[in-house]
Amino acid sequence: VFNRVMDHGQFIMGREVHDFEDAFSKYCGRRYCAGVDSGTSALFIALQGMNIGPGDEVITTSLSWIATANAIAMTGATPVFCDIKDDLNINPESAERMITKKTRAILIVHYTGRIVDIDAFISISEKYGIPIVEDSAQAFGSIYREKAAGSFGYVGCFSMNPMKVLSACGEAGAIVTDDLALYQRIVALRYNGTVNKEICIQPSLNGRLDSLQAGILLERMKGVSKKIKKVRNNAYLYNQLLNKSIIPAPERKDEKISFYSYTIQVEKREELMEFLSSEGIETKVQHLILMCEQKPYLNCPKDNIQNAKRIVKKILSIPVNETITKDQIHYVSESIAKFYKKC
Repeated sequence: VFNRVMDHGQFIMGREVHDFEDAFSKYCGRRYCAGVDSGTSALFIALQGMNIGPGDEVITTSLSWIATANAIAMTGATPVFCDIKDDLNINPESAERMITKKTRAILIVHYTGRIVDIDAFISISEKYGIPIVEDSAQAFGSIYREKAAGSFGYVGCFSMNPMKVLSACGEAGAIVTDDLALYQRIVALRYNGTVNKEICIQPSLNGRLDSLQAGILLERMKGVSKKIKKVRNNAYLYNQLLNKSIIPAPERKDEKISFYSYTIQVEKREELMEFLSSEGIETKVQHLILMCEQKPYLNCPKDNIQNAKRIVKKILSIPVNETITKDQIHYVSESIAKFYKKC
């Protein structure tokens, strides 16, 4: 890939980008795909393309990385935060309670790769005429009723940095939709809001995808199904070995999760993390602070988020990637059991 890009010299928006966009849109079951430079840009440009801005409100979850809220705020709109269910995803009842005359979109996050209660959100969307924007940053490859993450809403947004299921060797993102007019606006907005590089239709920033990352992603798409299968098998093994009280909620009927992370809910989290570190096991908390409790968003509207406040103190991600062995999974599980036995 590197040599090919060096040879043709079109380092940004080269033919690799167009080939990647074609493959990605087909994978997601959408008509159009626009490659961008990050998942954050994907969210921001998608919302901007929907003409969301000052005076508008966008409903979203309280549990996600801050990029979700930042993308809303950077358009000038106000994020409105909702509670979550025990599966860590946004609660549709909470979202419906927060709808006002200013609501312009509902931005759902498929957290850890688990598809939200999408049937409920589609009903809400149709009832109130409010479009769904999917933050699918963690959910590439997740399936519900034979439809891929990113294919349920008006527009779907993806991140493909090195941590993600489909990973570039740097920052990368993508936006998918079936709406031609929106797609055309997104294509302009990712290049400073210009058409034909010259005519500016709306102020925007540069969010183009470079050819090298697109080429890497295109190559890695060939093996991503095998990678997802391996990670899913690792997650299933954890499900068998760990105490049932701490494992994630089971997959729903007709659901296949790509498991961006394997996130358990534990007591004495900090002590457990310290113990596992002493055993040579890396863990992470994704994420320590609810978005609505970050300083820039303290005064934003929010529902009663008691469940989110309870759960955020308990979540812990343990290794589940495609390179971990069965013996290592047994070791992690036994180490967790050992800690609680000592307690």
